[in-house]
Amino acid sequence: MTGLSTSCPSPSDAAGHPTPVPTAVVACGALSPSIREIVTRRRWQVELHALPPLLHNHPREIAPRVESLARSLQAAGLRVVLAYADCGTYGALDEVCNRLHIRRLSGLHCYDVFAGDEKIRQIFEDDPGTYVLTDFLVQSFRRTVLAELGLDRYPELWNDYFGSYNLLVWLAQTHSAALESEARGLAAMFGLPLEILEVGTRGLESQLAELLNADTAVVSIEGPSLHERRT
Repeated sequence: MTGLSTSCPSPSDAAGHPTPVPTAVVACGALSPSIREIVTRRRWQVELHALPPLLHNHPREIAPRVESLARSLQAAGLRVVLAYADCGTYGALDEVCNRLHIRRLSGLHCYDVFAGDEKIRQIFEDDPGTYVLTDFLVQSFRRTVLAELGLDRYPELWNDYFGSYNLLVWLAQTHSAALESEARGLAAMFGLPLEILEVGTRGLESQLAELLNADTAVVSIEGPSLHERRT
């Protein structure tokens, strides 16, 4: 859990009515496309500041980068909310939230945000050898995982990294033929079955609405919140 958010007294217009403090969303770059779509559709007046998604490969760097950016935005007079889960920082982001009186997305990682922590817990209880994909990972796996681990240069190390996995689960935020083809290609690369869990962005949208104190009634979201397919 993060520290409770606090707010400065709101400025007033000429008639004495309070005017809203401008809000900045500091986001993980892997979430920024979904956040941009939600913000545009809901017509929320916020600034989106995305940090590089490759910070996830160096989680110790996430909290310092977030704190530096958040402090600069606060110094510029903006209210800041954090579109990160814990993301492997082991509480370091919560410490930042407490120091700066800001709030973050709930959960240990973005999987919890998209599918819910109970569903993610169930997935790993059913098979601890599950590799979970998001849309971002499906699209960027060769660059953000293979290249970053050096497997494009040393493919003989594949089993050292991935030999213990039994199943791929794709948490599909947007299900398209192109993304499904890419996900199936990754499953073939692993030599493992693929389970598709269509989660959409409902969980992310609901949490953002709460953080922004926006209307928390999530509307205009098509389809069920969860739909599973396994191949």
